[in-house]
Amino acid sequence: MTEITASMVRELRDKTDAPMMECKRALVEAGGDLAKAEELLRIRLGNKASKAATRTAAEGVVAVHVAPDARTGAIVEVNCETDFVAKTEDFLKFAASLADLAAKRNPTDTAALGALPLDGITVEEARKALVGRIGENMFVRRFARIEAKGRLSHYIHGGAKIGVLLDYSGGDDQLGRDLAMHVAASKPIGLSKEDVPAELVKK
Repeated sequence: MTEITASMVRELRDKTDAPMMECKRALVEAGGDLAKAEELLRIRLGNKASKAATRTAAEGVVAVHVAPDARTGAIVEVNCETDFVAKTEDFLKFAASLADLAAKRNPTDTAALGALPLDGITVEEARKALVGRIGENMFVRRFARIEAKGRLSHYIHGGAKIGVLLDYSGGDDQLGRDLAMHVAASKPIGLSKEDVPAELVKK
C-alpha cells in the first residue's frame, strides 16, 4: 500500500484547491495515484455543488468593472447563502472576474457568461468548483453591460451589496461618483416623469 505523504496532499491541494482532508481521503481511495485522486475530487466536489444547488442563496455581492477609458463597463450580482462567505477573498475575486469578463466579452445572458473561459476552465466549472470548496450554493443572478454615451462612473455601498453603474455627460469624475452615490441612496425609478409608469405617477 502506498504511503500518503504530506507533500502528496499538498500537491493535490495546490492543483484542486480542495480542503486538506478531502485531498487526503481522495489519495487514500486512489492508492496514491495523483491523477485518479484529482478525478475523484472533481466528481466529489461536483456532487457537493449539485446538493448545494437546492439551498437558498440570498446573500452575495455586487461587482463592477469599468474600462480605463470609462466607455464600457459591467455590473454583476453573485449570490451565496451567508454573509460570511460573501466576504471571503475567493468569492469576491470570483465576482470581480465575472464583471471583468462581462465588460470585455459582452455575453448575451448568464448562461453565455457561464460558458466563457476563466483560468483554463469555464465560468460555470469555476462556480461549481467554488461551491465544492466552500460548501455553499452560489450563482450569478444577473448582470448588465453598458457602452457609455458619455462616461461611466460607479459606486458600491453596504459591503458590496448595493451597486450602481452610471452613464453621465458633463462635469468631472467627482460629479459622476456623487451621482452614482445618490442613485444608490435614493433608488430613483427613472430619470424623468416620462420614465415612471402612469399608474405610479397617479398614485
